[in-house]
Amino acid sequence: MINETCTMKKLIKLILFLMIAYPLTGAIFSACSEESDCSMTGRPMVYANMYTINPETKAVLNDTLDSLTVTAFGTDSIIINNQKKVHDIALPLRYTSDSTILVFHYTPLLRDTMVIRQTNTPYFQSMDCGYSMKQNIISIHPIDYTDTNKKKYHSIDSIYIKSNAANINGTENLKIFYRYNR
Repeated sequence: MINETCTMKKLIKLILFLMIAYPLTGAIFSACSEESDCSMTGRPMVYANMYTINPETKAVLNDTLDSLTVTAFGTDSIIINNQKKVHDIALPLRYTSDSTILVFHYTPLLRDTMVIRQTNTPYFQSMDCGYSMKQNIISIHPIDYTDTNKKKYHSIDSIYIKSNAANINGTENLKIFYRYNR
């Protein structure tokens, strides 16, 4: 009888210990797993898909570029480096300015320049990450590229803004329509 009482007391102590220890360990491990994503993967981007319109049928078709390099105008920043078979892209917007100028290089002589006007609204993300930026597209303007022979090269026909808010989830912001070349 004494052994049963002693065993029962040990069992009750073990149950009480587990009831106290379980919530504490859960709080410790959950606090570590709720870290904010302060890396570049958490940065909002502008997502664009490529399209073309068949002039005969007026059908909107998905388009694929053979090769694409995208650079930030006035800098040595290469955003996309000679990517092949391009049908969608993700582009960053500048935090320090209300416009972003991007140059799309298709070949050494063929390129388009695009000016994106945006709003930048800082907001507090967390103690670990500090401030982040919400960015919304106001307007977008493709610019013709002219070579030394005064020939205009221009592959982009038009650009449609589908969603203004830059995002991290891949929601399409821009529909870039290229000239029909079939």
